This record gives sequence, C-alpha cells and structure tokens, in this order.
Amino acid sequence: MLDIQFIRDNPEKVAEKSKQKGYDIDVAKLLKLDADRRGLLSEIETLRARRNDNAAKMKGGKPEQTVIGEGRQIKQALAEKEGALETVENDFWPLLKSVPNMPLDSVPVGYSEDENVVAKKVGEPTKFDFAPKNHWEIAEAKDWIDKDRATKIAGARFVYLKGDLVRMEFALWQFGLTVLSDPEVLQKIIDDAGLKGVSNKPFTPVLPPAVAKTAVFQATGRLNKEEQTYKIEDEDLWLNASAEHTLSPMYMDEILPEADLPIRLVGYTTAFRREAGTYGKDAEGIIRLHQFNKLEMESFTTADTSLNEHLLMVAIQEYLMQQLGLPYQVLEKCTADIGRPNAKGVDIEVWLPGQNKYRETHTADYITDYQARPMKTRVRRADGTIELVHTNDATVFSERPLIGIIENFQTEDGDVVVPEVLRPYMGGIERI
Repeated sequence: MLDIQFIRDNPEKVAEKSKQKGYDIDVAKLLKLDADRRGLLSEIETLRARRNDNAAKMKGGKPEQTVIGEGRQIKQALAEKEGALETVENDFWPLLKSVPNMPLDSVPVGYSEDENVVAKKVGEPTKFDFAPKNHWEIAEAKDWIDKDRATKIAGARFVYLKGDLVRMEFALWQFGLTVLSDPEVLQKIIDDAGLKGVSNKPFTPVLPPAVAKTAVFQATGRLNKEEQTYKIEDEDLWLNASAEHTLSPMYMDEILPEADLPIRLVGYTTAFRREAGTYGKDAEGIIRLHQFNKLEMESFTTADTSLNEHLLMVAIQEYLMQQLGLPYQVLEKCTADIGRPNAKGVDIEVWLPGQNKYRETHTADYITDYQARPMKTRVRRADGTIELVHTNDATVFSERPLIGIIENFQTEDGDVVVPEVLRPYMGGIERI
C-alpha cells in the first residue's frame, strides 16, 4: 500500500505513474475522501473528549438535567459521526489499496509485455544438426508426463510428472538450496556482479503454509481473485500462487532488530494458479499449469540496502542459469508488466529450441515498502528509530527450467543429457 502522505504531496505524479502501470486511479476522489476522513476523525476525537468530561460530571450524586441532556446530545452526535466515518472509510481504504506502487524512473514505460526491454543475452541459442523437438514431445515419449490421466482426475492443466523427470526436478531443488545456503558461493556471485556492501548471509530454507487468510493476502498486494487465486470454499483461506505469497507476511505486526537484517528466506511450496484468460495458450506440456512446484527467495532489508538486494537476487538467478548451461536473456520489465506491488521487475527467459523462442523461467520483484506498510513489518534501526522494512522476492526454480533442460540438452535419439551440476543429485546419471 502506498503512503497516503506521499499521495497528498505528489497527486499528479501518482496519477501519471499509475497510468503507466495500467491503473486509472481517481486521485482527486481519494484525496477528497482522505480529507473527509481526517476531518471526521478530528471531530470524533473532540466528541470523545467531551463525552469523557460529561461522564465525570455524572459522578458523585444526582447530575443536573442539563448535564444529562448534554450527554445525550454528545452520544447522538458521536454515533452520527462514527457512522459517517464508516461510510467514508468503506470507500477510502479500497481506493487507497488500489493505488499501485510507483515504478522507479529507470523502469521502461510501456503498456504491454511486448514493450519489455532486453537488457542482455547470455549464451548463443542452441543449434542442432537435427530438427529439435518440443519438451512435451520428448517427455511424453519417455512417459515423463501424463496429462490424460491427470485430466481424468483433476481436469485440464494438471499433469502427472513421472520417472527421471521427477528425479531431475528434485535435483533442481537440491542444487538451488545448496547455492543459496553457501556464503562462499554467494560472495562469489556478489563479487562477480560488482555489488558493494552486500552481505553474503545465506538464505534460511523454509516450508511455508500453502494458504493465507484474506486480510493477509490483501496486505501482500498479491490477491488476484479474477485471474490467479483459488479460494477454499467456506473458509477464509486462499491457496498461494507462489511461495513468496506466504513468506512475505511471515513477520506481520513485528518490529525486527536491524542487526537481524537482511533476513533471507528460501521457501518451497506447491503453487496453484487459475490461469484465467489463458484458454488455448500453452495447452501442451508443463509451461502453464494450475498446479506446479516452486522454490522462491524472499528477503527483508532496510530501505538503503533493498535495491542492491534486488540486484543480488537477479545475479543469483543468472548464476543458476549459467551453472545449468542454459542460454538466456534478461528483461527489464516495463511499467505495465511489473505488477501492482512492484517498483521494478526483471525476468529471465530461457532459449527453447523446440519453440524457437525465449520463454520466462525467473522473475525478480523489487517491492520497496509497499507490502510492509499494510503488513506493519518494521525495523528498529541502531539509533532506535523505527521504520518500514523493504521486501524483495525472486524465483530460484520452478518447473520451467526443466523445459529448458529438456529442449537444450536433447539428443537425436530422444534422450536428454543431464547438466553436470545436477548429476551429483541424481546419483551420477549423465543421460536420461
């Protein structure tokens, strides 16, 4: 949630930046509601003070009729003002929460994902002396994917993953956890990225809840009822669509000592997405499923270190892709594509020779204090002052890198060569 004082001080900027992200916010209406709300709060405070004074006069014997009458008037006026405040707040809070985070000035202005900017490409697109296949052609021939039986059990966009593909997925998780738990590897990533003053503190592995209450999910800015989030019937619970959705609110209503920061978490969970509006898109394979597994980074930092933390997460993602030997490109996402809570966003896309295009495998979200404000997650600085923390989240691995491995390491006879870094986690197997 954006700071209301920032909106008061920068109404034109908020309106302009919101439009850049695709949100048409009525800032004038919001500020009018804000003024009405503040006025009512002031009047209510005055009336409550008068009520307390009147109550004091009631003590010690029979009060005068004028005192009783005044008490009735105050009670009625207070009820009217509190009712008016409730009406105003019913409009004020949803409108305030709908204001997106402000994109950094460095974020490219664009109105669709087509206007994302390629920052760099790493590795040449893989070439073969045979016609490369799509990942699902290889996986189905190997009996690694069974969509028909999954559809029978759960419906479309669910799959059974089987055999060596499951072993490779677990190898990905183990490889990712190994990297994020090793301060020496993190220091190498920091040095190679040229980041200064960044801690090499490792990430703590976490298995978070896969569900969150409505108020909690709303505080994260991630509740997307229409397109993404599944609701559990008759429960005030929503299924998470990624591990950070329940990692980011972990310290709600807490004040963290500065000495504990950065707090870095790496969480694994099964994620669920409705994928509404994607009918007919990526119907084959495992690119766009209702259920998938994900390993995700989440961090809590001070405001002055948060941007470098974002850059570290992107550097970690690049390191993982390089270690896997996958060609990829880095995208600076434009204003319309970074999402409501984000101030900046980066995607990494792997080259898929079977599709002859790059496809997303990783995203990194720089969120500043937008989540921390409604979550009331704060930090007590060394000088005793208290301020909001900043949050970052970024993908370690989902199942999508499996697609990149299958397509880039396929052989003419339909096998897949296992990337060297994954072989220790697969019993030394070199080919599946």
